[in-house]
Amino acid sequence: MRRFTSFLTGVIFGALVGAVTALLLAPTSGDELRSRARERIDDLSDDVREAYNARVAQLEAELDKLRSSREKA
Repeated sequence: MRRFTSFLTGVIFGALVGAVTALLLAPTSGDELRSRARERIDDLSDDVREAYNARVAQLEAELDKLRSSREKA
C-alpha cells in the first residue's frame, strides 16, 4: 500500500509540475488560452449532447418497434 501511495503522490506532483510548465511556456496569452479551452469544452459539450440525443432517438425507435410488434401478437 505504501508503494502505491508513493506512486500516486508522484503522479499527482508530476502532473501539477507539467501543467504549470505548460502554462508558463505556452505561446499564447492567458486570456486567449482560456478562450480556446472554453471553445473546445463547448464543442465537446455540443458533440456529447448531439450523440446523446441521437442515441435516445434510436432507443425510442427500437422501443416503439418492440411495442408495436408485441401489440400485433
